[in-house]
Amino acid sequence: MIQFDQVHKTYPKQINQSPAHHALKGISLSLKQGETLGLIGQNGAGKSTSIRLLMGYIRADQGSVQILNDSHISPNTRKRIGYLPETSNFPPNLTCMELLRFAGRCCDMSKQDIVSRSEVLLQKLGIWDARNRKVSDYSKGMRQRASFATALIHDPELLILDEPMSGLDPIGRAEIIALIQDLQAQNKSILFCSHLLDDVERITNKVAILHQGNMLYDGKIDALIQGDESLQDAFVRIVKGSAS
Repeated sequence: MIQFDQVHKTYPKQINQSPAHHALKGISLSLKQGETLGLIGQNGAGKSTSIRLLMGYIRADQGSVQILNDSHISPNTRKRIGYLPETSNFPPNLTCMELLRFAGRCCDMSKQDIVSRSEVLLQKLGIWDARNRKVSDYSKGMRQRASFATALIHDPELLILDEPMSGLDPIGRAEIIALIQDLQAQNKSILFCSHLLDDVERITNKVAILHQGNMLYDGKIDALIQGDESLQDAFVRIVKGSAS
């Protein structure tokens, strides 16, 4: 589903800004069908760069990136992916239902399928009663739920979730965790970025820990918990020190 092979990415120096930044330093990782991979790291670790590479927003300097067996993400490949960005920017004049209709039509869904799928998702996410309100009037937590529904509207086989718990209260977090667990039961493949240790342990079965562009650990979370104590300590420090 996802394959990074010795990926390097450097952001060049810009005028009146910081020097060149080597964001990824030979990163290799993989996500197979039905797996949930937690991508963990502090600010500047390389998480956002990894997601931008996957979504085709930028290209690697060295190494290869494949997503759904596509090295250069195509429109057809995008229709198989559900992407939840850390911060969503919605058109201010659209209601939640209009947003979902737009997202669904972009993925060639029929009007009937969009309506039925929207009701299921918005009921699960607790914003069905607010479906005809403008998303710009939503609270931060409601916008996060709307963004999640947009990522799921076309029933994608691969989900890329960047801080899906951002802005949610404890009840909202529990609802999202339950929804993700339901997706796991459907054998969906999920890349999950978070700095919340509890969520990582509850949701993922694999973790990739990035630190200053290097891969600190890539493997089963059970092996990490039962393994080397120094690596466990590093994991806890990195997760607790992360803000995104």
